[in-house]
Amino acid sequence: MHTLSPPPSSNVLNFNHILTRPRRSPNRVGVASTRILIKCAYGLEHGSYGVGSSRADWQSSCAILSSNVSSQEKPSTDINGGKSEHIAAINGHKTNVTDLQLVPIGNLAGELAKPLPPKPLTISDLAPAPMHGSQLRVAYQGVPGAYSEAAAGKAYPNCEAIPCDQFEVAFQAVELWIADRAVLPVENSLGGSIHRNYDLLLRHRLHIVGEVQLPVHHCLLALPGIRKEYLTRVISHPQALSQCEHTLTKLGLNVAREAVDDTAGAAEFIATNSLRDTAAIASARAAELYGLQVLADGIQDDPSNVTRFVMLAREPIIPRTDRPFKTSIVFAHDKGTSVLFKVLSAFAFRNISLTKIESRPHRNRPIRLVDDANVGTAKHFEYLFYVDFESSMAEVRAQNALAEVQEFTSFLRVLGSYPMDMTPWSPSSRDD
Repeated sequence: MHTLSPPPSSNVLNFNHILTRPRRSPNRVGVASTRILIKCAYGLEHGSYGVGSSRADWQSSCAILSSNVSSQEKPSTDINGGKSEHIAAINGHKTNVTDLQLVPIGNLAGELAKPLPPKPLTISDLAPAPMHGSQLRVAYQGVPGAYSEAAAGKAYPNCEAIPCDQFEVAFQAVELWIADRAVLPVENSLGGSIHRNYDLLLRHRLHIVGEVQLPVHHCLLALPGIRKEYLTRVISHPQALSQCEHTLTKLGLNVAREAVDDTAGAAEFIATNSLRDTAAIASARAAELYGLQVLADGIQDDPSNVTRFVMLAREPIIPRTDRPFKTSIVFAHDKGTSVLFKVLSAFAFRNISLTKIESRPHRNRPIRLVDDANVGTAKHFEYLFYVDFESSMAEVRAQNALAEVQEFTSFLRVLGSYPMDMTPWSPSSRDD
C-alpha cells in the first residue's frame, strides 16, 4: 500500500503539529487610558519570558500596576493624613511605584496602525464549544474532499473541519484540546468494521456522543482532457477499489489497481504530480477541490453503500429518553467466550435489541492455555467484545442489563450512550 504524504503547504494535522507548538510571551502591556506603557523594572532578569523571574511574577506585577495607575496622578494619603509612597506587595516583595519605568507612547495613531500581537489564551478558550455545531472544531482523518470531511459537515454543520493524517492524530487532537470533536468511521455496509478505530476507542478515554450514516458515492476522476482509454492504473483506498471492482470491469478498464491511504488523497496525488495515465476513485467534491474531471459518476457496485461514523468528545452527554438512543459497550472475561451466551441473555430477557457485536483479540493476552484430558494442551485467543444496543442508559432496563453483564465479565466499559441517526437517506444511483 502506497502512503501519500501531503505537500509541505498542506494543512493536515500530524503529530508534529500536536507535540511541538511554539510558545509566545508578551513583553509589554499597553494602557490606553493613560497613554503610557507600563514596564516592570523590578527583578529584571534574563528568563524565558523576558520580564521578571517568572511568568507568574510578570502577570502579578502588571495586574497590580494596571489597577494602581490612577494613583500616580495624585498622591495617596495614609490613615494619619500624611502622604504615603504607595508601596505594593508583588509576589511577597515590597515594590515602590517610583521604581517603575514609565515609557511614553508617543504617536498613538502610529502604534494603533501596527498589527496587534496574538491574544493570549484564556479559560474561555478552553471551554467546551456549543452543542449545536456552530464554531466547533472537528477532527477527521484524511485530506479535504474525503468522505470523513463530509460526515463531519453532516454531523456538525458550519463546523471548522480539521484534517488529520492518521486516526491516532484525530483522537489526540481532541484529547489535547486542539479539536472539540472527532468524526471517525467505524463500519461500512460492504467492507465491514474499521478495526483500527475499535482498538483506538479502547486505548483512548474519549466518549461516543453521536453517530452519523453517510451514503458513499464514488466517482472516477482524472486530469482534464484525459480519456478512459489512456489510463493504465486506478488508485484509491482499498475498500473503494473493492467496492467498484465490477463496475471498473464493465467500463472496459483493464488497468492496474493500486491501494493508497485515502480516496481524496489519491485525487490530490494525481493533481499534484500531473499523472496523465492515472485515475482516482473519490468523491465529486474531491474533483472540484483538485481540478479533476469526472470520467464516470456513481461507480460503486452496490448503490446501498453506507459508512457509519461516530462522533467523539472529551466528556459524555447526558442520556435521555425523549428520542431513540444507542449505547456502545466493550467487555471481556478471563474464561474466554464461555460467558457470551449469559451476556447476550441479559439483553434478550429485557427485550433490548442488539445492532452490532464485534470481537477483537485481547492485545495484552492474545493466547491462553487450556488443559484437555483428551487432546492435551490447546491454545486459544482471548477476546474483547464490542456491543451496540438500542437503549439509553437513562432507562432502567439498560441499567439492569449492564448490572447483570458486570456479574459475568471481568472487564466492562461503556463507550457512550448517544442519539441514534434517524435521518432518512436514499441509495446512490447512476445512469447505466
